[in-house]
This record gives sequence, structure tokens and C-alpha cells, in this order.
Amino acid sequence: MAKANPYADQTKREFAEIIAGLDLNDLQKQYLISRWLDQLLWFDGKAAFNQRRYYALRLVTIVGGVIVPAIVSYNVGKDKGGTLGWAVFSISLLVALAAALEGFFRYGERWRTFRRTAEVLKAHGWQFFELAGPYTAPDHATAFPTFAAQVETLVQQDVQAYIAAMAQPQTPPQADEEETAPAAPRAATARRLST
Repeated sequence: MAKANPYADQTKREFAEIIAGLDLNDLQKQYLISRWLDQLLWFDGKAAFNQRRYYALRLVTIVGGVIVPAIVSYNVGKDKGGTLGWAVFSISLLVALAAALEGFFRYGERWRTFRRTAEVLKAHGWQFFELAGPYTAPDHATAFPTFAAQVETLVQQDVQAYIAAMAQPQTPPQADEEETAPAAPRAATARRLST
């Protein structure tokens, strides 16, 4: 059973009211609810899910990464019972596991991609409702084909970008290579990873 999401329920209710008031035929209204709004809520939900996972794993990595050196500096060698040694080992293992899971599942990358797509869909929806931007027209029925085409293009672009990003092999960055690499290729790599 899916968890109740008050924000998603409120968003769906508010947009459904706006859509119901538009001068469109039933098929066009159904498209707005079943395709545009459904995709918007899906991307929004996926962004929130991935953001929570990303923050949780990063928090474990950061806190553990700070705690381990503190414990080690306390001088584990004085620990006769081995309690501190086991604590350092356990925390280090947890930090490594959290970093590996984030690297494998790419929650941070997914969160930013889903959030970007959700916000672009939302922006296009508001422009359509207001008959502004690329949807400037005398009425919603006239602007609808352009809007529907744009929504489908956005969804298709997101799917293609997601598949391309997930198909890239994971290779950990080499500190030596980054320090000696020219600035231009590093900038190009950063742009490619940020899109």
C-alpha cells in the first residue's frame, strides 16, 4: 500500500480544479490529468524519494568520516578490551557501505534529474494555463497541441538522458589524474555530469 502524500494529493486536487475550468474537450482534459499531471507527480515523488536516500547516505558518510578520525586520535592502542577498535572498524565499514551505495544507485544524480524535469513540467503547465510564453494563443484549445507536444518531448528527453546516464560505467575519480588534467576537459566533464 502506497504512503499518503499530502503534498501530492493537494497538488493533484488544485491542478484538477484548474483543468476542469479550462475550455477544452474531454479528451484534452483527460490528457492534462492522465499524462501531464501524472508525470509531474511521478517526477516530483521520485525526486523526493531520491533526495531522502541521498541525504541519508551522505549524512552517514559525513558523520562517520568525522567520528572515525576522532576515535583513532583518542588512541585506540590504549583500548585493552578492543571496544574502540571494533567501533572504528564498524563505523568505517558503515561509511564505506553508504558511499558505495550512493555511488552505485546515484541517488544525488537521480534527485537532481527528477527535480529538474518536475519543475520544467510545472513551468510549462503554468505557462499553458496562463496562455503565456510558447503557449500564447487566443484560447487553450488553440495552444493545446503545442503544449502536448512539448510535454511529450520533455518526457522523452528525460528518459533518454536517464538511460544514457545509467549506462555510463562507474569509475572512481583518480586524484592524481584530476590534479594533472588540463582545466578544459575537467570543465567539460563537469558540464556533462551536471546535465
